[in-house]
Amino acid sequence: MNTFKIVPLSKSFVQKIRSTRVDDFGNPVIEQLATGLGPCRVSLKPFKKGVDKRLLFKHSPFDIENAYNQPGPVFINGDDVEEYSDVHRFPPEIKANKKSFPLTLIGYNKQQMMVLTETVGDNDVDELITTIFDQRADIEYLHARNAQACCFICKIERF
Repeated sequence: MNTFKIVPLSKSFVQKIRSTRVDDFGNPVIEQLATGLGPCRVSLKPFKKGVDKRLLFKHSPFDIENAYNQPGPVFINGDDVEEYSDVHRFPPEIKANKKSFPLTLIGYNKQQMMVLTETVGDNDVDELITTIFDQRADIEYLHARNAQACCFICKIERF
């Protein structure tokens, strides 16, 4: 039974970033060879260090301007890639590499107020997402973030 949906950055959104080379905050996009695994916020696949060209820009995954709006750095593949499509399970390459991708799930209500922070740790992230949505009716959506760098990885919606 599908209880959630993974929402990567859309191809249409990143196409604007790629073509203008300016983020939504007016900052120039930085192009560089991958020095870390990322992941790409479109494909939700890790970068190949020293091989993949990536673009760095400032992004806010929120709709409402308030105290919890946390813009920050994200990476996308410099080349056109397909959006993550297996949306009813957490990206397996991220899930399988807990050392490189330590995860925190942050829950927000309809007013975009933070109401939950849960470190994934050794838990199965798919099971944890389902449990959170089953037990917390007040949570409208989750953000997956890197627990060390705090950067946004993807949005997770109820399904």
